[in-house]
Amino acid sequence: MVTRILGVVIGAALGFAYYKFVGCRSGACPITSNPYISVIWGGLIGFLFTG
Repeated sequence: MVTRILGVVIGAALGFAYYKFVGCRSGACPITSNPYISVIWGGLIGFLFTG
């Protein structure tokens, strides 16, 4: 349980970092142009990775 929560938190942080440093500035990229969606996708990937 703690591992999954930690995976979600780390994934969300990495998703935000990806948005901040690599993301799409033009708005044409549906995932990386919005920080909320990037964080959600990062958290989901972290959840699946720790499963």
